[in-house]
Amino acid sequence: MRALITGLSGFVGSHLAEFLLSKDIEVFGIIRWRSNRENIRHIEDKLTLFEGDVRDLTSVKQVIAETVPDQIYHLAAQSFVPTSWSAPQETITSNIVGQLNVLEAVRDLKLSAKILAVGSSEEYGLVYENEIPITEENPLRPLSPYGVSKVGQDLLGFQYFHSYGMHIIRTRAFNHTGPRRGEVFVTSNFCKQAVLIGKGKQEPIMNVGNLEARRDFSDVRDVVRAYWLALEKGRAGEVYNICSGRSWMIRELLDKILEIAGLEVEIRSDPTRMRPSDVKILQGSHDKITRETGWNPEIPMEKTIRDLMDFWRERV
Repeated sequence: MRALITGLSGFVGSHLAEFLLSKDIEVFGIIRWRSNRENIRHIEDKLTLFEGDVRDLTSVKQVIAETVPDQIYHLAAQSFVPTSWSAPQETITSNIVGQLNVLEAVRDLKLSAKILAVGSSEEYGLVYENEIPITEENPLRPLSPYGVSKVGQDLLGFQYFHSYGMHIIRTRAFNHTGPRRGEVFVTSNFCKQAVLIGKGKQEPIMNVGNLEARRDFSDVRDVVRAYWLALEKGRAGEVYNICSGRSWMIRELLDKILEIAGLEVEIRSDPTRMRPSDVKILQGSHDKITRETGWNPEIPMEKTIRDLMDFWRERV
């Protein structure tokens, strides 16, 4: 079995590569020449990496033609929602054109590879209380340029399946975190601040954004297992939510992080961490993927936070 991961050196890509290697799958990856390889140093000698940019059809096609993968996990994207407000054009181009190039390359080469089109719960956007928990049939009402870009990717996967009969699985992953999560993301940022405060390198002040939003969090290691099962057992053309099935108020997560760190701090609101419009609640149902593939989330939030805290203790 040969698998190609775009964006392999990223947070999710590195965990997915680890998981696939544990299944004795030969792993190839596309990374940008300037990518930070810290996440994959420990497994780099087991991978075959190609430098390229998914926005460049020629380079994507060359890699796919050379590797002839059985599976393609398309993870490369501009993945930070706040950045999409300041760089909407970059977000739309990277995410939609990047996926289009992967699909076009596979179609043009006439390969039978299974393709995972990775979407996001941000596609749902504006969700009403009577729509909780969110199923795959819920209307898509994105509230950020990022959300719009992921809807574009989602619908491209739908269209290419129906137009060309390609084996494409679409997923909508809700929030996920764990070791190696970038510090701009909320749980990782809070854990890093807690470690800095605990080591006396930051005043006992926790800088925060919107603490009232509710999000459905899973451990990244559960999520990559879901990606693999979706390609192994999911039905071509279908879309699957990947989530824990419960939501956490961001304030609850902050309290849990401080409790685990054993800290009492001042909470200070930072206006720069607020978004022009924010999704109030995202809480999904994973009934469909559980029913069709047997996947269930397994790693509790406390372990996720402790592992993320340990990650930062090693680096601060």
